[in-house]
Amino acid sequence: MAFRSFFSIFSSDLAIDLGTANTLVFAEGRGIVVREPSIVAVNKITNKVEAVGSAAKDMLGRTPGNIVAIRPMKDGVIADFEVTERMLDYFIKKAHGRSLFVRPKIVISVPSDITQVEKRAVKDSALQAGASEVFIVEQAMAAAIGAGLPITEPTGNMIVDIGGGTTEVAVISLSGVVFSRSVRVGGDKMDEAIIQYIKRKYNLLVGERTAELIKITIGSAFPGNEIQTMEIKGRDLVAGVPKTVEISDEEIRDSLLEPINQIVEAVRIALERTPPELASDIVDKGIVLAGGGSLLRNLDVLLRDETGLPITLAEDPLTAVVMGAGKVLDELSLLKDVTIQ
Repeated sequence: MAFRSFFSIFSSDLAIDLGTANTLVFAEGRGIVVREPSIVAVNKITNKVEAVGSAAKDMLGRTPGNIVAIRPMKDGVIADFEVTERMLDYFIKKAHGRSLFVRPKIVISVPSDITQVEKRAVKDSALQAGASEVFIVEQAMAAAIGAGLPITEPTGNMIVDIGGGTTEVAVISLSGVVFSRSVRVGGDKMDEAIIQYIKRKYNLLVGERTAELIKITIGSAFPGNEIQTMEIKGRDLVAGVPKTVEISDEEIRDSLLEPINQIVEAVRIALERTPPELASDIVDKGIVLAGGGSLLRNLDVLLRDETGLPITLAEDPLTAVVMGAGKVLDELSLLKDVTIQ
């Protein structure tokens, strides 16, 4: 332990948003230093890591049989312990720009409904990857801090963080979570819904990358002023040959109905269970959206329509969680208040 602590003096402390879709790393004094997909390409024969992050994402659906692109995080928690450890090791060393003597103190964000076993897995992965100490904060709390909400004041703050694997809805007051709800729905489920819809309607098979591109380009939660269309390419399931079809934003909206309704329902439940005094604060201040999923076009319009409350988007929804975890690194008193055991 002394060996670890000695080297921690020479390492920048890090905050990590270990997401299902992307991992972001914030280094003290330098800001965000790593922003890459949570994917690892492993050679099945040699068990060697071939690529991590962006390089591994480029291999998705394009690898030979002996190389598999693995997403070690599923629904916001570790699905593959060993691969997560290797991925963290790679990102920690990349953040420091060197591979030797790296022993940083690390703050990691996790979903609110994480079990003790899952929490232990996150801690152990970070320690094995070289951390000297590991602190765990809830994703929603980190997102609220990153979005600039006054979480230490005795007022109700409501945050909805829509990530790749989970959506975290929380009401926060006096540095504590008054109510939180985590649903295993996020950007990945939306991509899946698009793949299934196109398969059913057009007998066309598209990959994860194409589904994500469709979601970003013409995906929406509420009708806009104009109809948008997009040409997509995939494999015809009947003829077995490549095929191109044109789809509209209305079709994609239909395909996303189920995951979006689950998010709306989680927000409704949180509002129903919020104590009246804090609920009146939320009526005044509204709800703040963070996470990559909140960038789905017109999602704020839909939520405003469903709840009747003001909805605002965090300044940078994609980095809110890691920036919040980074602020926690800087303030020891806040770290004590928001760390979960």
